[in-house]
Amino acid sequence: MNELLCREAAIDDLHHIVALLADDALGKSREVTTSGIDVRYINAFHAIDASPDQMQTVAELDGKIVGCMQLSFLPGLSFHGRWRGQIESVRIASGLRGTGLGRQYVAWAIGRFRERDCGLVQLNSYKSRADAVRFYESLGFEATHEGFKLAL
Repeated sequence: MNELLCREAAIDDLHHIVALLADDALGKSREVTTSGIDVRYINAFHAIDASPDQMQTVAELDGKIVGCMQLSFLPGLSFHGRWRGQIESVRIASGLRGTGLGRQYVAWAIGRFRERDCGLVQLNSYKSRADAVRFYESLGFEATHEGFKLAL
């Protein structure tokens, strides 16, 4: 297996990103993967791309996009003004899960947060994604808080 290339996503990567987001039990019921890219994805991509504190990323293996995740750099006043890194929407292609690519990709993301002097990296995972929870715990992440969501 060749080296994983992690990089900031380009608009031409969007159809691959959407396909990866739909490539699991939860995603296939909430993502739109019909022909063409839904304009909502395009608008969201442009908003992420325009923000200096947001980064949509992809991971490539042998020239094929096999992973995606969004990085958010969050300023805060607590902990003496410490910045936080937030990881969202992590996906590795289903046929490649368990190969170590996710571990490499998250390590790369943590490096981006260190470059921006973030003092903490945080993420959320659905409780129903038991494999993902075990994966994040194996990387040293701890479930220190209860998360709450309110759908609008």
